[in-house]
Amino acid sequence: MLVAHRSGDAAFIARTARVVVIADMLFTATAVLLQPITGYLLMRQTGMELSESWITVSLGLYLLAGAFWLPVVWIQARMRDLAQAASDGNMPLPAAYHRLFRIWFAFGFPGFAAVLAILFLMIAKPVLY
Repeated sequence: MLVAHRSGDAAFIARTARVVVIADMLFTATAVLLQPITGYLLMRQTGMELSESWITVSLGLYLLAGAFWLPVVWIQARMRDLAQAASDGNMPLPAAYHRLFRIWFAFGFPGFAAVLAILFLMIAKPVLY
């Protein structure tokens, strides 16, 4: 999305966003649904408890990542539609597209940081409290 956005080409942005929205729904949504299930099964298999501090913090971070991801799905679809409309009308990208892009870009940092922190916690399994 970033490379397409930087091109300023509404048609390129619309095509890229179309693929990103589909990929997000196929891969990210699937992972969002399956991770809690597989995580719970793995936790049971290893004899760990939900009350372990790193698991509790990981679950909080998972919710935080979701809080940033859910709006991003809508934002990406809206950016796609705005870019397509601009391309169809041979018009420049509207201000609403640029505003949504800034929000989309900003939401990526805390969402991704939360996922990285979860990965660290799953590997290190530190006692946090």
